[in-house]
Amino acid sequence: MIKNTLIPVISKEEKKRGSVEFQVLSFTNKIRRLTSHLELHKKDYLSQRGLRKILGKRQGLLCYLSKKNRIHYKELIKQLDIRESKTR
Repeated sequence: MIKNTLIPVISKEEKKRGSVEFQVLSFTNKIRRLTSHLELHKKDYLSQRGLRKILGKRQGLLCYLSKKNRIHYKELIKQLDIRESKTR
């Protein structure tokens, strides 16, 4: 399991912790950390539940970002190397 590996894709002026981009980045880091944890501990159901909750939160933020600023959304998806979510 890799700990404390951050994805440095957001520039310094965008590192406001309340920004949608930063929140998506932190959720993505948590998701990757939990995924590597669950590869070792397949029956850790509480971690699976936490992963599903974080995935839902990230999906909601990405949906919000795609409605507000489509260009930033596309750039963020490409930089984080995650799939584009289906529109609701």
